[in-house]
Amino acid sequence: MTDDESGSSTTADVLVIGGGPAGATAAILLARAGRSVMLVDRAVFPRNKCCGDGLTTLALRELEALGFQPAMVPNWLTVDEAWLRSPSGREVCLPLPTNGIFGATAPRREFDYALLQLARDAGADVREGCGVGGVTQTSAGVDVAVDGIGSVRAKFAIAADGMWSPTRKALGLAESGYLGEWQAFRQYATGVTGPAATRLYVWFEADLLPGYAWSFPLPDGRVNLGFGVLRDGVRTGKSMNAEWAGLLERPHIRASLGPDAQLQDRVAAWPIPGGIDRATLGAGRVLFVGDAARASDVMTGEGIGQALVTGRLAAEAILGSDVAVASRYEKSVRAHLLADHRMSKLLNGWLARPWVARGAVRVAGTSLWTRRMFARWMFEDEPRAIFLTPTRWHKNLLRRPGPFQ
Repeated sequence: MTDDESGSSTTADVLVIGGGPAGATAAILLARAGRSVMLVDRAVFPRNKCCGDGLTTLALRELEALGFQPAMVPNWLTVDEAWLRSPSGREVCLPLPTNGIFGATAPRREFDYALLQLARDAGADVREGCGVGGVTQTSAGVDVAVDGIGSVRAKFAIAADGMWSPTRKALGLAESGYLGEWQAFRQYATGVTGPAATRLYVWFEADLLPGYAWSFPLPDGRVNLGFGVLRDGVRTGKSMNAEWAGLLERPHIRASLGPDAQLQDRVAAWPIPGGIDRATLGAGRVLFVGDAARASDVMTGEGIGQALVTGRLAAEAILGSDVAVASRYEKSVRAHLLADHRMSKLLNGWLARPWVARGAVRVAGTSLWTRRMFARWMFEDEPRAIFLTPTRWHKNLLRRPGPFQ
């Protein structure tokens, strides 16, 4: 990279806009492959990020391949089981396999910072506190106005800048009025002495379906509490605030937290995009990844694994050749995620019915085998639509050892 003495321009092979999991992953892989990479983010890390803080097996496999280590996150907690509660009140424990880590929690403030440090270690030029302005494309590359730097010229740009991507807006590709498919609320609690101190809970409440409430454990008696619902055009921010207060007073949730649990800081709300089937994934020499690609799982709202996957696929598309990068990337993303997205949308329609949610929990708890297999499927050890996509079958289907053995 070179900086013009007049401050007119800086050059790079690839400019990554956004330092979250998707952007950091792309930067790591491209820098390791010898490309000059600049990564810019308007935030200064470590920074808070509204999230459930949960990591699925999908995310963990991607992280292991990057060389990430759990010890890089001070408040990492490995999860070895999940507890589901049916709308009828039935509770089922789903044990995760023990030959590796199949689930974990990691505060995003620490997790994102660790990933960004990996990008630095790989050789990426990371610039924090730098927002993005105008974006101009030519046949040879992309010119991006970056606060504090000036014009950055790159052969390709990767937009990892969130659901309301400024890059997408600058290119005239933003969808007016788009608010995402999900809306989620999250708040931390301390002093948790009930079973939620060590158990990962998913509560299927009848009035939230096909959404759910959760409690994800963290070290030292802390938990990440939250709930997510599909946008229905009826719920408003004000009504959801009231729902949140009432939800925490439900007897089974209070009992799970224990009598001494105290809410910490304020509740935070955020939208979740789950429309990768309609999203523009590439435009010229710009690729969209993570939330900017609307890549979250529309059934659960989980997006870290999908962010890591799209970041990796973007890097692979750029490293393949300089020809037809956007179309190659789009084809790859569709192959990896589109069938699973469609399956999640179908399941959402069924799970909106309380009797289906009750039946699913009952079937999952039928035997030790069903509990283990459901846990693997729930944590995305295999793709959501694996049984309907034979081209992705392999000899170790639902039997693979986990990451970080």
